[in-house]
Amino acid sequence: MSDPNPPEQPSFNQPAGSDPTTPIPSSQPSSPAPGAPGAPGATGAPGATGAPVGGSTPPPPPPVAPTGGPSGMSSIPDPAREGAGFFTALFDFSFTNFVTPILVRFVYLLATVALVASWLIFVFAGFANSVGTGLAALILGPIFVIIYLAVIRMTLEFYLSVVRMSEDIHKRLPQA
Repeated sequence: MSDPNPPEQPSFNQPAGSDPTTPIPSSQPSSPAPGAPGAPGATGAPGATGAPVGGSTPPPPPPVAPTGGPSGMSSIPDPAREGAGFFTALFDFSFTNFVTPILVRFVYLLATVALVASWLIFVFAGFANSVGTGLAALILGPIFVIIYLAVIRMTLEFYLSVVRMSEDIHKRLPQA
């Protein structure tokens, strides 16, 4: 014999395994959904305004982060602007111009070349010593190169972020 009142299926916004009669806590204010009975401008028919029937309205999409600051500054550095004043920034004894954003790419490139060259030297020296040492340098060397390169990259990014924070602070502060 079948049950005349089958169990109610949970709605699309009901967590699995929960009681469908228990209200779901919401971070949104508890006002009637548009089109629901009792809502301002309601027509009385559920879902007449296109709102989902039997549930709360979906949350709004997350805000999109702006690409620039309040004055339209972009966070992407302009290499032409940075490269133009290298010697001006280098010999600025009042330290109003920063040389770090200009030099960071060059230092990272030098560090990469130096690490790869030293790994190759270790590989050749290892094979000259013995095959086992050469194979160990050949296999383990790239791991150490990547670790050292990551540490160098994080250090350079830290220096660059400090300089960029300083530039942003100086741009936002009123000049006395």
